[in-house]
Amino acid sequence: MAVYKRGKIWWYKFNWNAESIRESTKQTNKRIAEQMEATHKTSLAKGEVGIRDRRPTLTLREFAEGDFLPFARSTFAAKQKTLRYYEYGVKSLLAFDRLADARLDTITGETIGGFIATRRERGLEVSSINRELQALRRMFHLAGEWSRVEKALPTVKMVPGEKHRERVLTAEEESLYFRAAGTKAMEQHTDPRLLADVARILLDCGLRPEECFRLRPENVTDGRLEIHFGKTGNARRRIPMTPSVQAVLEMRLSNLSGGEWVFPAETMSGHIEPSSLKKQHAKAVREATRILREETGDRKHSFAGFELYTLRHTCLTRWAPHMDPWTLAYLAGHSDMNTTKRYIHPQKQTILNAMEKAREVKGGHNSGHNAENTTAAVSAELPAIN
Repeated sequence: MAVYKRGKIWWYKFNWNAESIRESTKQTNKRIAEQMEATHKTSLAKGEVGIRDRRPTLTLREFAEGDFLPFARSTFAAKQKTLRYYEYGVKSLLAFDRLADARLDTITGETIGGFIATRRERGLEVSSINRELQALRRMFHLAGEWSRVEKALPTVKMVPGEKHRERVLTAEEESLYFRAAGTKAMEQHTDPRLLADVARILLDCGLRPEECFRLRPENVTDGRLEIHFGKTGNARRRIPMTPSVQAVLEMRLSNLSGGEWVFPAETMSGHIEPSSLKKQHAKAVREATRILREETGDRKHSFAGFELYTLRHTCLTRWAPHMDPWTLAYLAGHSDMNTTKRYIHPQKQTILNAMEKAREVKGGHNSGHNAENTTAAVSAELPAIN
């Protein structure tokens, strides 16, 4: 076998006296890698060097504790959420001894399958298991990049069936939620308007909750929100504010008195955190149910709860029909278009309108179908889309 590429680095492998020789050249140039392979073969032929002793391969536990976690703690020191994500993933992986105590080059798909089966037996959701597998995938990638193994490690495949966020608030649900967030029941909280203000920013500007929580006065400028950093490299972006968001932030900034955060709180970070809104959000959902029952006279009606991230999800879904996907990805702060696609939930009428528009362009007319005819003809063929 000649030289081959792993990532950006060239390796070589050949057999010598029935012994397999495999080494990294630590080079990105194929020609240089081929020369290094030839030099090694020549040295062996002349008897100048013997078969090189192989370093014992680390176990997953040794690699995690000695290499990966120190790397994560130094790399993500400013991104505590990402750091906790990796630390928790490693903790879960190392709790499975069969995987943790196996040497990296002996881990197989069967070993990983055993870990998955154990986690499923304990009742974990597919999404939780996949987050742990993503940590394992990153560890395998770095082990190869840092030459901690001499063979390719197995591909870590995600478990199918993961549920992605698909809830999108209707206009009626939005109105009811904001009415609930403005009831007298909120007055027992230190900042009665906190939930409503944060929710408005998430719904109108599509920020990630943590981006909203750590807004500073300098992020609000010239009718735009400037996000300087975040979950991905593309999180840096400028988002135009709606009049409602602008009014909320002008009021907040006028009451800061030189504070560091738009939403200050008595937390370790100094700004609000998810826990700051947990009780207020739960109360808003209960209030929405109360209002719904009073207005309908039906005690069986209830307002379906949701997590705050749904507000961002709803915003991006509403934007999608009115802009190209690249603009949507920019405003969302996504670095991967596959992530953007998760937020796109075309509504049935949007699909029908797009089909009719395409027919008009193709044939110069509407093919004899108006919107009502198209709806009647195609509705039965379309799956239900929320």
